[in-house]
Amino acid sequence: MERKIIVNEAVNSLMAEMVLDEAIRQYKQRQLYREIDAALSNKDKAAFLTLTSELKSLMSTA
Repeated sequence: MERKIIVNEAVNSLMAEMVLDEAIRQYKQRQLYREIDAALSNKDKAAFLTLTSELKSLMSTA
């Protein structure tokens, strides 16, 4: 019985970590989109290229 409790706690912990990781990834993605929009508005090519590179990297790890 104790082993089952330990396994359940481990599974719950893993699921919580996965949910948190996804929430952080989505937050970072939204933030990058806002910064990319600002770079476009400001005609800042260097920032745009840097930010889109970061976004591509973030999306490739999803």
